[in-house]
Amino acid sequence: MEGKRVKDSSVVTAQMMIPQDANPAGNVHGGVVVKIIDEAAGVVAARHSRCNVVTASIDRMDFHLPIFVGDLLFFKACLNYVGRTSMEIGVRVEAENLMTGAVSHAASAYLTYVAIDKKGHPVEVPPLILETDEERRRHREGKARRETRLGERNKKAACHKDPGSCT
Repeated sequence: MEGKRVKDSSVVTAQMMIPQDANPAGNVHGGVVVKIIDEAAGVVAARHSRCNVVTASIDRMDFHLPIFVGDLLFFKACLNYVGRTSMEIGVRVEAENLMTGAVSHAASAYLTYVAIDKKGHPVEVPPLILETDEERRRHREGKARRETRLGERNKKAACHKDPGSCT
């Protein structure tokens, strides 16, 4: 299977935050942001794999600054790591205040997707071609997060088999 470059599947989407996205004080609900993050990451996964994908996990979801009604959000999503059937996508959310032009890093997330066939079974995805030092760094960090996820999954499975072994 021929590899694909990070830039071949990366996306940037933009969305204005409106009153229905927020509480009465004008703060945007986190769930609104998470939904758009999931959509942007899903597009990246589908573009890379060229098949249906499902969200397997959201490892990390950090809100760095509040987001307000009227902010224009940019969702910058790209692949960090690709396994045999899974892909980790990083999404950076930037908020632009349209009145001042100030742009801030508002949120970040790491999501894992699995490519699936028409029967819902995992399918192999193309390997990732790393071209820059930044891509290689993100790949190393994504691989480490994957190993952590697998370790946690194995620990949880062992705990289910033998509850006395849980710590």
